[in-house]
This record gives sequence, C-alpha cells and structure tokens, in this order.
Amino acid sequence: MKNLGWPRDRSTGPGGGLSTGPGGGLSTGPGDGASTGPGGGMNSGPGGGLSTGPGGGLSTGPGGGMSTGPGGGLSTGPGGGLSTGPGGGLSSGPGGGLSTNPGYRSNIPPVHVFIPILRQRGFDWAADLLASAHHLDL
Repeated sequence: MKNLGWPRDRSTGPGGGLSTGPGGGLSTGPGDGASTGPGGGMNSGPGGGLSTGPGGGLSTGPGGGMSTGPGGGLSTGPGGGLSTGPGGGLSSGPGGGLSTNPGYRSNIPPVHVFIPILRQRGFDWAADLLASAHHLDL
C-alpha cells in the first residue's frame, strides 16, 4: 500500500494538519492522521504511521518516515521531513510543514505523538533529532 500521508501543516482549517475535523491531521476518523484504523497515522498495519513496512512512518526504506533518503521523514533534501526548502517539513512557505496553509503531508503521525513513541521503541536518536528540529521538549 502506498501511503500518501496525512496533513502535517499548521493549518487549523478543513483538512489542515492541526484540524480535528474530517481529513485533518489530528482527526481520528477513518484513514486520518490520528486514526488507529487501517491506513491511519496511528496504525501499525501496511501504510500506517507506525508501520515498519514500505511507506510506513517507522520505515527506513525509500520514502519512509525514518528514512534519510529522498523524500524521507528524516531527510534534509528536497521534500524531506527535515527540509527547509519548498515543500519541506520545516518550511514555512507554501506547502511546507510550518505553513498555515494546507498542503504538507507526511507519513508519520503527529510529531507530538510520534516522538514519545520513538523513545518507547528505542529510537532515541531519531526522537532527539525531531524534537530539536521542531523545538519540542519531548
């Protein structure tokens, strides 16, 4: 299952990363960012945010949430989760993760939930990296 991710921007509007409404990054609805159901951000099954399989949030493979390669959650390259460039997870520009306009999507659960889970699973190095990048004390 190819994971298209869930909204991770700072928008509170419909479909935004900080929205609890349908399609939002903090919604627990089917397939949404905080959902534990199939394909959801908190699901450990195929394509889920807590999956170690292809495209999963805990995957180190291509495009995975723990990947430092192109498009990966820990990548600083174009479109990567730690990129400050266009469309990057740490960009405040259009489509960036720090933008208040909907657009940025990621295959990891909401970062304030993901970091403690990484620590529980022994990925302290990744938790430290994400916490530092997002200026969080988690």
